[in-house]
Amino acid sequence: MIVFDLSCEAGHAFEGWFRSSEDFASQKERGLLCCPQCGTAEVIKAPMAPAVPRKGSQQRVDESEPLPAQSGAGEGQAVSNAPMPPEVQQALEKLAEAQARALKKSKWVGDKFAEDARAMHYGEREAEAIHGETSVEEAERLLEEGIEVAPLPFPISRPDELN
Repeated sequence: MIVFDLSCEAGHAFEGWFRSSEDFASQKERGLLCCPQCGTAEVIKAPMAPAVPRKGSQQRVDESEPLPAQSGAGEGQAVSNAPMPPEVQQALEKLAEAQARALKKSKWVGDKFAEDARAMHYGEREAEAIHGETSVEEAERLLEEGIEVAPLPFPISRPDELN
């Protein structure tokens, strides 16, 4: 998964999680993206800085000092490299904990997710909580069939990739 910083024509900034740049472009082209604050579909990728960790030998910058304004940001594009507010950090931590608890009660089915979800929906298999992988297009088809599915808020590693 790729996390893009997005912004709308009104300057609202937010994140979007996509499988690839092509997935972002496809969703934008089909009108599936909208600003969570104002609802506009005029959404663009905001400029992003790579997350480069500080070397252990470098001195820590005093985070209470105001950061210099960044130049080069386009008009109407809010950009910030300020620390995340504590309330947001706490909310994300609680969401991650909730996902972890839910996954403990769920069975990994890998790339058979869509097949297993359909089998349970149509009564061909006993219903249980599952998680796995499927394409965006296949997830949309499941939803069109009335099968409830949702993406996980945080990416996970496949069980066979864990140490």
